[in-house]
Amino acid sequence: MREATVERATAETWVRLRLGLDGPTGGKVDTGLPFLDHMLLQLQRHGRFLLEVEARGDLEVDVHHLVEDVGIALGMALKEALGDGVGLERYAEAFAPMDETLVLCVLDLSGRPHLEFRPEAWPVVGEAGGVNHYHLREFLRGLVNHGRLTLHLRLLSGREAHHVVEASFKALARALHKATRRTGEGVPSTKGVL
Repeated sequence: MREATVERATAETWVRLRLGLDGPTGGKVDTGLPFLDHMLLQLQRHGRFLLEVEARGDLEVDVHHLVEDVGIALGMALKEALGDGVGLERYAEAFAPMDETLVLCVLDLSGRPHLEFRPEAWPVVGEAGGVNHYHLREFLRGLVNHGRLTLHLRLLSGREAHHVVEASFKALARALHKATRRTGEGVPSTKGVL
């Protein structure tokens, strides 16, 4: 079973996160920020992962620290759970629609962190539960840098913040599910390592 539990504590946040890639799925999520909980449950459900998250942050200051640090913890757990990458599918893409919104996520579990995401180019209006598409960038940056993956996220249509952020999490979940599957033998790289 590919699984990892990480704990991260700073002066601003505390996060304990458990990720299982091979089932069973489900798990309790409680960050103290209901919209972030809702997004993590989307990741859990559509990624078909075991994802348990308990977190607290300085929400009286802003949601930024908590959202970012949960992304960092998820990246740390993903990297640990993937191990040496033997048998991984490695590459994946997924579209996710939500009403007027359509998002594309393409990723590579390459060992090379890179995030291609430009929220300033997205014509999104408002926020949802205190979270907006700029906070999404901080979550993804933490995930990418600590999970050591390349991730491209594109908004193909949509403007409403809740739909845009939720479709983004769903597309990410579906792409992660595909990329983390074991479909072969050996490390999927001509270098022999990821």
